[in-house]
Amino acid sequence: MSDVSASDGILASITSPGDLKRLTPEQLTLLAAEIRDFLVAKVSRTGGHLGPNLGVVETTLAIHRVFDSPRDRVLFDTGHQAYVHKIVTGRQGGFDLLRQRGGLTGYPSRAESEHDFIENSHASTALSYADGMSKAFALRGEDRHVVAVVGDGALTGGMCWEALNNIAAAKNRLVIVVNDNGRSYAPTIGGLADHLSTLRLNPGYEKVLDLVKDALGSTPVVGKPVYEVLHAVKRGIKDAVSPQPMFEDLGIKYIGPVDGHDQQAMESALRRAKGFDAPVIVHSVTRKGYGYRPAEQDEADCLHSPGSFDAETGKLLASAKLKWTNVFADELVKIADERPDVVGITAAMAEPTGIAALAKKYPERAYDVGIAEQHAVTSAAGLAMGGLHPVVAVYATFLNRAFDQVLLDVAMHELPVTFVLDRAGITGPDGPSHYGIWDMSVFGVVPGLRIAAPRDEATLREELREAVAVEDGPTIVRFPTGAVPAALAAVRRVGQVDVLREDETKDVLLVAVGSFAGLGLEVADRLAGQGFGVTVVDPRWVRPVPIELTGLAAQHRLVVTLEDGVRAGGVGDAVAGALRDAGVEVPLRDFGVPAGWHPHGTRAELLTELGLTAQDISRDVTEWVSKLADQPELQRKA
Repeated sequence: MSDVSASDGILASITSPGDLKRLTPEQLTLLAAEIRDFLVAKVSRTGGHLGPNLGVVETTLAIHRVFDSPRDRVLFDTGHQAYVHKIVTGRQGGFDLLRQRGGLTGYPSRAESEHDFIENSHASTALSYADGMSKAFALRGEDRHVVAVVGDGALTGGMCWEALNNIAAAKNRLVIVVNDNGRSYAPTIGGLADHLSTLRLNPGYEKVLDLVKDALGSTPVVGKPVYEVLHAVKRGIKDAVSPQPMFEDLGIKYIGPVDGHDQQAMESALRRAKGFDAPVIVHSVTRKGYGYRPAEQDEADCLHSPGSFDAETGKLLASAKLKWTNVFADELVKIADERPDVVGITAAMAEPTGIAALAKKYPERAYDVGIAEQHAVTSAAGLAMGGLHPVVAVYATFLNRAFDQVLLDVAMHELPVTFVLDRAGITGPDGPSHYGIWDMSVFGVVPGLRIAAPRDEATLREELREAVAVEDGPTIVRFPTGAVPAALAAVRRVGQVDVLREDETKDVLLVAVGSFAGLGLEVADRLAGQGFGVTVVDPRWVRPVPIELTGLAAQHRLVVTLEDGVRAGGVGDAVAGALRDAGVEVPLRDFGVPAGWHPHGTRAELLTELGLTAQDISRDVTEWVSKLADQPELQRKA
């Protein structure tokens, strides 16, 4: 793989979508190759979403040649397949800092370009945006098109079908490009995946079949009926499957399947779609990771979102470290060995959330429901009603989409469902939509819900077991992304609270939540250097607030909470409320993430910017304790 920069070849001449319209078919073929080289070279250094973008090169070029962005609105669902769109809309130079502080975001960004309209990094939303935009253009009498690029994985989300129902009824100018690669993060599952698989195998689309060979065989949920259809097709029964009914029954025109890597075929299909004065679906069949052998051969996720890697081999460069997700996956399998009632659920992310390990050993006890978090939660409620204990593993940010289901379908029924939230807190390069900072605040209001925040490997294993042992209501176990920190042993346990440090003088009680336990100990060392006595505790279970915390607080002059979540309604607020209810008149100061849309960058960069470092916190706490010493009326009452 040669090193490719924006100054090489045809790519150097592309600064806007209009530049694509003058290229010959031969030049477009060369450009597609240059873009793939560019993507591999840049993403190998920064990490990012590689596989999805390698698969959508020709489709993106065709869209920008047929339509006129930004007058015509081009929307990507999910936004991680928009790198090629960024390249052809004048942002090649930003890829050296892709997903890094001050560089390009990994998703569409309105601040970056007039060609970006929605900052959608959560799937299944673009069709709803597109429905609203097309209605607005029609009502205003504007001659514009809306183009929504939707992955087949996103079509497993309910919002897509709610939107399609309305799009069909409105009959406005809207082109939906279904980028069908048989995968979201992993192979797309469910009845829709089965049907799309049969479409790929229709003999009328032999060229597409050659491109996406073995797609049916690689889909784990294909059953006997679909297998029989496949053999019927092979015998020459050309009408055994038909692509039109799936979408045209909704009243939406259908074109395809089209070879998504055939530039001319894609352009032809899109021009036909543009000519309709009504909504049209263009079914583009692509291969995730197309054109880069290491991605094509990566069975797990086609190098969906690797960290930095060797461009020649595709091998990750980061040294192997024990990850939070791996610890969870390992402990869940051990629990499942002991308890046949434990089952796992994930929403199209079996590998990233660790459920794949359970699925490998107990395939009949692991369910991937597709990109459908709301369904996942209520299905888990049904499993619990049926006598099982479901463990629902999702990224912390994605459970926000199912708040109502957690509240009314699970908690109100007092059902034993455990939610395991990966990537909790500030996660860094994926940006504000992926930060898992809302869970302790949002779900803290759910009656009967218990929330655990482990600090290291041992406490994750322990608290997961405690969560699964709860039978009278839901539980959450949350942890950050990345490597597990070194073990932090407790000096003693008070009820369910771990005491990590205890000085004779009791000036400050530091309540350090989960991954901030290490930060709490660093702050304590600095305060001790200033002559203050500090007790550092890890509450382990942060909701409801452990009663033991109020007793410990009463022994100190100041309580300080540290949490990797939003301050508003967070653990600090909850502890303050518990102190008020217990009549403990000790001042409290809380440190956490301010509510807002914080930019992408490394976790360390963001925590520094937010003032969540040992130096910043210890400076503020020193000032507060000093004021207490100067004002006797603010000191703890004897």
